[in-house]
Amino acid sequence: MSDLRTTKPDEMETSFGFSNVGSGEKQPLVNDVFHTVADRYDVMNDLMSVGMHRLWKDAMVSSLAPPKNLTKGLERKWHSIDVAGGTGDIAFRIVERGGQGVSTTVFDINASMLEVGRARAIKKGLDDQLEFIEGNAESLPFKNNTFDAYTIAFGIRNVPRMDKALSEAYRVLKPGGRFLCLEFSDVDMPILDKIYERWSMDVIPQIGKAVTGDGEPYRYLVESVRKFPDQERFAEFIREAKFSQVTYRNFTGGVVALHSGWKL
Repeated sequence: MSDLRTTKPDEMETSFGFSNVGSGEKQPLVNDVFHTVADRYDVMNDLMSVGMHRLWKDAMVSSLAPPKNLTKGLERKWHSIDVAGGTGDIAFRIVERGGQGVSTTVFDINASMLEVGRARAIKKGLDDQLEFIEGNAESLPFKNNTFDAYTIAFGIRNVPRMDKALSEAYRVLKPGGRFLCLEFSDVDMPILDKIYERWSMDVIPQIGKAVTGDGEPYRYLVESVRKFPDQERFAEFIREAKFSQVTYRNFTGGVVALHSGWKL
């Protein structure tokens, strides 16, 4: 189904899965999806990826390598932003790996997802290193050159205007800052591509229905994966946003890809 994939950044603006919607209509529909799935989001991630999402996220944070042993006496601590990270999965990994000198802003457009993340942060005792802010990735409420790193995992395909989100990522990063995006991508292994196709399109919506009582949000999620640009094209989008040294690394035969860029 590679012929369904987006080739221009603005094509995702009117794509709600395989359905076409009017300009401005996608974001409210996406919001409804995540309000519906927020309470079971992490459980469903385990079921949909057979637990692999944990390894992919660990690999992302290992690649980021947040600094360790920063002391409170240093004037310049290390601060990252995790966009579309409402439930906190990436942010928790970052601050746990980096220690007390590292902090992360969790930024998400969906209040329900942020509520889940805040509750989890308090339970883990990490709330003093994290802040949770509601807003739109296409228009970040931060000054230029604010963050040492920008991460986004499995979220950018839900942003109507990816080009605006990427430009904002570049703007808020400090010179020398790192951009990392983990996203489902184009499977490049024979046989695995057929298995993955059947699993995602036929099985995942049924699992979603069994666990949450509604399979339609999960049908949108798997269809949005099929619409997302392949690895090479998305890397071009990142370069067009002025990032340098843009690379990507496939995981699990291309089921997901980790994209990297630098603001130099």
